[in-house]
Amino acid sequence: MSRRQARETVLKLEFEYEFQKEKNDFTLTEFLDSADIDDEDKEFINYEYNGIIEHSEELNKIIESHLKSFTLNRIFKMDLAIIKLALFEIMFSKYETPKSVVINEAVELAKKFSTEKSYSFVNGILASVVNGEINGN
Repeated sequence: MSRRQARETVLKLEFEYEFQKEKNDFTLTEFLDSADIDDEDKEFINYEYNGIIEHSEELNKIIESHLKSFTLNRIFKMDLAIIKLALFEIMFSKYETPKSVVINEAVELAKKFSTEKSYSFVNGILASVVNGEINGN
């Protein structure tokens, strides 16, 4: 499994979480018990998913502070899940993936799983957060 596929798995779990608002250990276990996932990918999926949930409220606040003219509740759930996945990986993850790679992966996930305009929105929010972080905001 590639890191991109592992991110897709985390995204699917996070997307479900955005609706249920509770962790689904059954679904997580199903993914992790899959024969085509090696131990490194299992660790990545488990770590990222649990981390996103643990930091969910903080991630929501960060996203909300970068929204212009609408609220968090108006974001498509898939876009929200993609943004939270990317922000967690940029801000909190122990995996040291370059920010540009994480943003590019998020844009690709938006192109694959969301609306035709979502990739631009996702890119804009992530760029705003990263540029604010760089500028000390």
